[in-house]
Amino acid sequence: MRVLLVGGGGREHALALGLQGDPEVTEIHCAPGNEGIAQLATIHALDLSDNAAIVALAQELDVDLVVVGPELPLVNGVADELRAQGFATFGPSKAAAQLEGSKNFAKEVMHDAGVATARSATCTDRVQIEKALDAFGSPYVVKDDGLAGGKGVVVTQDREVALAHALACKKVVIEEFLDGPEISLFGISDGKTIIAMEPAQDFKRAFDGDEGPNTGGMGAYSPLPWAPSDIIEQTHHDVLAPMIAEMAARGTPFVGLLYAGLSLTDHGVRVIEFNARFGDPETQVLIPRLKTPLGSLLYKAATRNLDGVRLEWKTESAVTVVLAAKGYPSDPQPVGAIATMPAISDTHVFFAGGGRILSITGMGVDLTEARDRAYRGISHIDLPGSFYRTDIAFNASVAEKGN
Repeated sequence: MRVLLVGGGGREHALALGLQGDPEVTEIHCAPGNEGIAQLATIHALDLSDNAAIVALAQELDVDLVVVGPELPLVNGVADELRAQGFATFGPSKAAAQLEGSKNFAKEVMHDAGVATARSATCTDRVQIEKALDAFGSPYVVKDDGLAGGKGVVVTQDREVALAHALACKKVVIEEFLDGPEISLFGISDGKTIIAMEPAQDFKRAFDGDEGPNTGGMGAYSPLPWAPSDIIEQTHHDVLAPMIAEMAARGTPFVGLLYAGLSLTDHGVRVIEFNARFGDPETQVLIPRLKTPLGSLLYKAATRNLDGVRLEWKTESAVTVVLAAKGYPSDPQPVGAIATMPAISDTHVFFAGGGRILSITGMGVDLTEARDRAYRGISHIDLPGSFYRTDIAFNASVAEKGN
């Protein structure tokens, strides 16, 4: 099987690693890729906003499967154009990708599907915004309705900060704050069937102790020893399956990866957000733990043939720690080159680029061993102007030892 992987970040690096481990995958091509992915796949220069160029590359390479990683080409409708040319494509249509492309659209689908989420108001002017901020109160949760490159969500106690962010958005969703531990749970869907993956938890705040601004994610771990034992089954029943059924009923079946960001509140599981693709950095802990061959799995989803498929997982735990540039996320500063990379057993280095430079994933018999390996690896990287959190998975590893 020849596979074209569209994207060039840490998520795609992890996916390339998973594809390499599938004996059915004979060739991996990645566009635009990055230096790390180049060790696993043939790299092709590409503008991710150019749908025609993506289709042309798939035709030139005569691939059997296209896996679209980032949200931008999905929201731009590249999956529709690829399918129109006969390519098996893992990634939702333009209409279905609106679950990530529009927070308001996702709220409407959740309402119709009976999926529990935060109370919210969609606003387009200052009067509506101020009324919603006052109604929901602090902490204020303000979300740009559209794609914003990981900078669209502000959670703050400061009303002026919340107001300024809301006014900077053409359309904004303001909602109640959901108080409870957060988890990420992915589902792989063929448009009619969805299979839940293992849960992971990521760390959105930039600094230790969950301080600082929201980021695209500073680290993650899996499994979650503290999560309810039925969280996978419950999320599948209450969230993932109803969303897939509702999207199919609307005539816009969702084929691809549905990412559910969840809050475990005192009133039950509530959806924080949906993404229409693999999440970053959760992918960097989930793919190394997945035993099921990745390429064959994604091909079955892309060809609407997931009936009877069951996922298998390794027993190891995984912890990933992100190395970020100084000033990330608001104003990442340029950094130099990394002279050497650590060679530590049971670790994976995933290159990302941009504000999040790379991540190191450690594997181990438990979270303590996994995080020790991840931190040993990242501590050997000498890159002035970079930083990382030191508390990824710490509380979970302590709790795991106490059980």
